[in-house]
Amino acid sequence: MKMKKLFGTGLLAIVLATTAACGNGEETSGGSEETYEWKIGWNSGEDETARGEAAKAFRDYVEEESEGRISIEFFPNETYGTAQEMIEAVQVGALDMQIAGANMMANIVPEYAALSLPFLTEGSEEAYAVLDGEVGDDLKALGEEHSFKVLNDVDLGFTQITNNVRPIETPEDLEGIKMRSPNDVSLIETFKAFGSSVSTMAYTEIYNGLSQGVIDGQFNPLLHIFDQNMDEVQDYLAITNHTYYYAYFIMNKGTFDGLDPELQEIVMEGSEKARDASREFTQKNDEKYLEKAETAFEEITYPELEPFQKAVEPVYTEMEDVMGEEVITDMQTFIEDYRAEQ
Repeated sequence: MKMKKLFGTGLLAIVLATTAACGNGEETSGGSEETYEWKIGWNSGEDETARGEAAKAFRDYVEEESEGRISIEFFPNETYGTAQEMIEAVQVGALDMQIAGANMMANIVPEYAALSLPFLTEGSEEAYAVLDGEVGDDLKALGEEHSFKVLNDVDLGFTQITNNVRPIETPEDLEGIKMRSPNDVSLIETFKAFGSSVSTMAYTEIYNGLSQGVIDGQFNPLLHIFDQNMDEVQDYLAITNHTYYYAYFIMNKGTFDGLDPELQEIVMEGSEKARDASREFTQKNDEKYLEKAETAFEEITYPELEPFQKAVEPVYTEMEDVMGEEVITDMQTFIEDYRAEQ
């Protein structure tokens, strides 16, 4: 049985209006150093997920290196609130930290949807290069304008398509299929370009939406498909790697700025441990979950991607008005240069 969410939409609004920042420090008995009790929320499971592994790596490092000054409590599977509610809670200081999907944060910082553009990157190494370089640093800095301290990124992997209508071999096979998408305009427009009918719903509601026929299909990395047992209510899997998913490890900026320099350094180092743990987990488990999919789905297809890539070309032009042409051009230029050097 899933845990009841700590906040419903109405209750969350009340708490955001009345609760001071969760991360306010308390003086130790000696009065010389403050201690902190932080809450971290995210929308997938705690075990056997990239977000869960990142959270555990962060907690283990920070609690040990801070010598007990920082303690951390987990709220996985949207038990604190929906992904969007948690983002807003971090922004106002009612939640200390979140591992938030970059595409969900794009509702506040539009540029964060840029790496979700369809078929932009051709593998994890390209995506990592973007995030670890100057473009990635510029993206992280944008969060500070909105009261976020973006500590680091968390690797979630490349998305694949599942549905209950038919095997997917061509873009035309997606026409008329009711697809779930996160509330990311670039992904919504991608599947509209394929001719799908697109709905948005919370990640933890996808299983019910599929089982009840509210939606026919969805797209997620294999790790997340199995995290929410979507294979139980889906027949067809298409390996498309059409968009790269990652999350940002975010913190309320005021909470971070209120830390002494030593703790700030520990937190940043902990976020690097979290990033590395997520990448290691995703790389290690992609092949395992693909093997698991062989028996979990009725049919797996490996479509020729060129027709899909051609179908979504207009999405890039449409997104210039949403996130700006500059960030798209910067990413494309960086990736072209990166490929030329390999």
